[in-house]
Amino acid sequence: MNQISRPNNLEAFWMPYSDNKYFKDTPRLLARAEGMHYYTPEGREVLDGTAGLWCSNAGHGRREIIEAIQKQAEILDFAPTFQLGHPIAFECAARLAEITPPGMDRVFFTNSGSESADTAIKIALAYQKARGQAQRVRLVGRERGYHGVGFGGMSVGGIGGNRKQFGAMLPYVDHLPHTHDLAANAFSRGTPAHGAHLADQLENLVALHGDTIAAVMVEPIAGSTGVLVPPAGYLERLRELCTKHGILLIYDEVITGFGRIGKDFGTERLGVQADIMTMAKGLTNAAVPMGAVAVHNDIYDAIVNGVENGIELFHGYTYSGHPLASAAAIASMNIHRNEDLPGRALAIEDYFADGAHSLRGLPNVIDIRNFGLIAGIELSPRPGKPTQRAMDIFRRCFDDGLLIRVTGDIIALSPPLIIEKGHVDRIFNTLGEAIQAEAA
Repeated sequence: MNQISRPNNLEAFWMPYSDNKYFKDTPRLLARAEGMHYYTPEGREVLDGTAGLWCSNAGHGRREIIEAIQKQAEILDFAPTFQLGHPIAFECAARLAEITPPGMDRVFFTNSGSESADTAIKIALAYQKARGQAQRVRLVGRERGYHGVGFGGMSVGGIGGNRKQFGAMLPYVDHLPHTHDLAANAFSRGTPAHGAHLADQLENLVALHGDTIAAVMVEPIAGSTGVLVPPAGYLERLRELCTKHGILLIYDEVITGFGRIGKDFGTERLGVQADIMTMAKGLTNAAVPMGAVAVHNDIYDAIVNGVENGIELFHGYTYSGHPLASAAAIASMNIHRNEDLPGRALAIEDYFADGAHSLRGLPNVIDIRNFGLIAGIELSPRPGKPTQRAMDIFRRCFDDGLLIRVTGDIIALSPPLIIEKGHVDRIFNTLGEAIQAEAA
């Protein structure tokens, strides 16, 4: 394959979530992608063990998506959706409503998971007000939760590193404890046995705050914090308590949506339905930025029918339902259906789990956890240098032809759903060698 020129100037781009100084001294660049692989500017192949950033579920360079974007760009490059509409946005919403859970047929489009989180929060507050519960202004998240980087999502989220530079968050936010219990659940396969009782902490928050809680927002499986799988019975108990106390349950399905854990959405695989669902990433296979929020029909009806004339929800984005994003989403959903990506993930998840747990016993590996095509390998931190061990393994893996993701001292894996057994073997062989080499 022909080489692709490296950029002459790396300084202008302020890179997100990156050690900019280190990177610009020692750049690692991805120049093109196809199928299960990225390629460096020099043409070196890198196996994608993370579906980009949890998002390229159908693999890279899908011709169907490329052609849909090109065709739409020739017809209509942009049109506003404030008091106007264009056909493909409505088609996209209708197609998405076909795969969302029963009764969740109303879709609000955003541009990212972060915007979806903030949109879901606004909808929850507007709904409570529309139904005569205007005192319900409080939001409950979870420690170690991640809901993007808007101030709403950061406030409800519970990752300290995302908050410490930015001062005060939203008021009226509280948090449930996270579900990670290394002592009780280390090396669990699938749903851990211990920890359902942690959902009962919501009762304590209700006792403290009364009927002022509008919504609880959680990830069905917490991804960005390092793969925290909900204990057996935890989500069921949380759903029960939300219903009991008139609180909306919001699922952040940005990672678990579109087949990642063997069903269309996490709510389906885990068997517990939310009232509001956020999504992004796999919606367009990451080819064009797009997010969405699906809500139960009763929520939409309460807000829209509660206003006699005029705008019912004072919220939206210039690019809500963007024509190119809509085209990419429809093409992605076609692949999702025609190739049964959730079924493919389900069929290989046990082999993937075996590969992940084969790393047990390697130096500094203190936990392995998995569900669907997600795995987390937790490492003991270097004394006085937290995160450094995992980052060194990340760099070693990249140089050895494998892309992984690290968060703290946890390695997270989430490959494209088109993965085959040979790819699984290569991921865990390469990662195992890197873990051993780092320890040496």
